[in-house]
Amino acid sequence: MSGLVLGGCKPQRTSVWNKITVTTASLITIGRILLIPVFVTVAIYYAHSVREHATDDRLRIAAIVIFTIASLSDAVDGWVARRFNQQSRLGAILDPLADKLLILAVLGVLCFSDWPVHLPLWFVVIAVSREVLSIAGAFLVDHLVGTVKIEPHFTGKLSTPLQLLTLGLAMLEAERLMLPVAILASIFAFTSGMIYIHEAWKQIQASGQHQPPSGPRA
Repeated sequence: MSGLVLGGCKPQRTSVWNKITVTTASLITIGRILLIPVFVTVAIYYAHSVREHATDDRLRIAAIVIFTIASLSDAVDGWVARRFNQQSRLGAILDPLADKLLILAVLGVLCFSDWPVHLPLWFVVIAVSREVLSIAGAFLVDHLVGTVKIEPHFTGKLSTPLQLLTLGLAMLEAERLMLPVAILASIFAFTSGMIYIHEAWKQIQASGQHQPPSGPRA
């Protein structure tokens, strides 16, 4: 008979996984995250071949192709989500996280291996600072306020593809093209970082968490 619950009046437990909707757009984002360790592995093998004076350009090309696919998937999952109305909370979390992990992974490989690239120090500092502070800031606001409500700004939306383009040009050793793109990427990254910090501070102020507890009244 329908409507009966076995085991008396004990309510059924609802798994948290039942509340998560995995859409096609989210699967594309997950695929981008899974490509990151693949890129790092291939890129490190290429760097090793450079260090051993036995440069294997096939590994370099493979790393660039993997990076390009991962970068383009950022636009694809966004288009799929909008076109087929697949916006979800999971996608809202995974998509920016995937971008940050990809940028940090590529920066780590290019800066701390034998890849024959020369990224400007100011570009690296601004890019890493923005990604680390945004992740740490989101956790801080969530801890203090209970929720994070920071709307994406157009400067942030522009800085990510420009940063990815800068890294791609660096791997292609197109330094003349890389420099102006790196400047634009850094300007937008710095501006968006300041905007997000301001928005986060406004949320903390609104919650009253920034105010010290008042002492006992006389």
